[in-house]
Amino acid sequence: MTQAELIAALPEGRLPPELMTLHPLDLLALFGLGLILASLVALLILPFTARRPSRKELIKATRPLPPEERLLAIARILGHLPEELRLAAYQSGPPPTDDAIERAALKNLKAHSKRAASHGSRRLIQTNGTLGP
Repeated sequence: MTQAELIAALPEGRLPPELMTLHPLDLLALFGLGLILASLVALLILPFTARRPSRKELIKATRPLPPEERLLAIARILGHLPEELRLAAYQSGPPPTDDAIERAALKNLKAHSKRAASHGSRRLIQTNGTLGP
């Protein structure tokens, strides 16, 4: 028996041919299903692609907190407490004003980012093997 004879001997499909073709309503339903699936995927990806607030925005968001809690929040954001704010955090004297706290934190943030940028360029130069510190 040849392959052509075998195929010819197979029984015909059980569904009528009208059900085997795609009609415009079927295509529309598939398109809608695709839109629903795409929106679900977009919602699942959203937390990973959302823009995180900058450190500056996080520092400014601490304004409504009391001074003691604000110093603690700034230390958590920066990873350390700036020198200008350490006395206020560890002594029982009057707390600094909101402007003084923010000024010291932002000044420290700018200095820290400049140091990180200079250290990063040194590492890049060292890995290239051309210059060292």
